[in-house]
Parts: sequence; C-alpha cells; structure tokens
Amino acid sequence: MLKLVKCGFNSTHPEGILIDRPQGSGYYVFVLFKSRTQIELTGRSLIANPDTWMIFRPDTPYRYRNLDRTFVNDWLHFGGEEAEALLSDLKLPLDEPVPAVYSASLSRLVMELQRSVWLGGPLQERIIASDLTGFLMKLGNLRSLRPRPERTDRYFPQLSEIRSRLYSTPQQRYTIDELAAEVGLSRSHFQHVYKELFGCPVSLDMIHSRLEFAKYLLENGAQPVGVISNLCGYDNETHFMRQFKKFTGRTPSGYRKSLRT
Repeated sequence: MLKLVKCGFNSTHPEGILIDRPQGSGYYVFVLFKSRTQIELTGRSLIANPDTWMIFRPDTPYRYRNLDRTFVNDWLHFGGEEAEALLSDLKLPLDEPVPAVYSASLSRLVMELQRSVWLGGPLQERIIASDLTGFLMKLGNLRSLRPRPERTDRYFPQLSEIRSRLYSTPQQRYTIDELAAEVGLSRSHFQHVYKELFGCPVSLDMIHSRLEFAKYLLENGAQPVGVISNLCGYDNETHFMRQFKKFTGRTPSGYRKSLRT
C-alpha cells in the first residue's frame, strides 16, 4: 500500500528557500515548482521554470533554491511497497524536470490530498493510499494530454467549476450569456475558450448533462415523461422528446420500455 508521509499545497516562502538533501530524503518526493528554481542533482545543474514538476528518488542527492525572491511549490513525500512498481508501470520520469500540463488541475489534486490528511478518521490511511494512487495515475494521464495555449489556460479553474456545475445540477436552467458573464467574457469568446479547454461546445455539455439526468430518472422512477422533461430543465416536452431521440436513438418512452424488457 502507498503511504503519504507529508504534503504541502501552495507552500509559500516570501524570503526564498534552500532544500539540501545530500543523502536523498529516504522517500519519493514530488514537487510542483510554481516559481523559478535552480536544481542540483547527480552532478547536474538545472533550471525549473514555473509549472514544472519533478519526482526525486529516495536515494538521489539533490538540492534546490529559489531564483525568484518568493518561492512557491506543491509537494508530496511518499513511499510504500507498491511505489516503485507503480511509478515504473506509469512510466513517470524520475529525477527529471517535466513541464506540467494542466498545472492548475495538478495543483488541485495536491490540495485534495492535503484535505484527506486533515480529515482524519478510522479509514484515513486507506483513503490516502487510494487518493495517492489516483494522483499518480492522473499525473501519468496528464502527461499524455495536449498542452493548452497559455491564453486559455488561465480560465481553466473557473470553467472547470462551471462544467462541474452543469453536470451536477442539470435541472437548473443556464444561458450561455449568464455563464460567460461569470468569467467576464463575451459570449463568443466564452464559447471558444470552453471548446478549446474541453474539446466540445458548452451547448453540447448542457444537453448531455440534461439527457444523462433524464436517463437516470427513466431508469429509476415512474414519473411521466412530461414531469421528467420539466425536472431536466426543459420548458417544452416536445423539444425534450425530440432531443432525447436525436442523441439516444429512442424516445423517452421507448428507452424506458427497453429497460423493462
């Protein structure tokens, strides 16, 4: 089982920092650098720009210090019997700087791990092991994704929250103009950035969220189609039925009947 020794989210040192581990730390150390940093290890001197991450081996001698006045990073110290095999299986580079793709999302994962530490409880150790495994798997997955342009990356946290809300509250009626206003963008720019970030139009996510909720209600209840239409945010039952058939290939009543047979 993986073990999280300690971690820190958005650790800030206004006067800088010097980390010197001539014998290594004894644990695997993940660091997401958020400010320019000079790194020395195994006879090499490297410069890590903001939004760069590294995983140091337990026995790697290394040191790093800030190049900007204020030093900011996210970090994890972890180990456990499964750590080496998992890192190898995920093909995560060790002792090498890696440009972070979706750095805001990666930082959020560290924050969630820290919350698990604070949570406590009788299942804490197992929860943290599961969260840490998920973190490393997501880190490996993020490496394979296409980097976002810097001009859209800064909107990722806000638009991720909006996308999550669309799927968690499908019964709520949203307009694209209202969503765009939340992040201070014009309607057209909001639609462009949303598609750039998530690979699909916001209007399609709005439809999918409603129809997934509709399928859930059809599968787990006996409400009439008209009631379900209203619960999913539709003003017009006919429009709901047409859209449902367009995306699922069946009418709502036909979908429910297919489940029973």
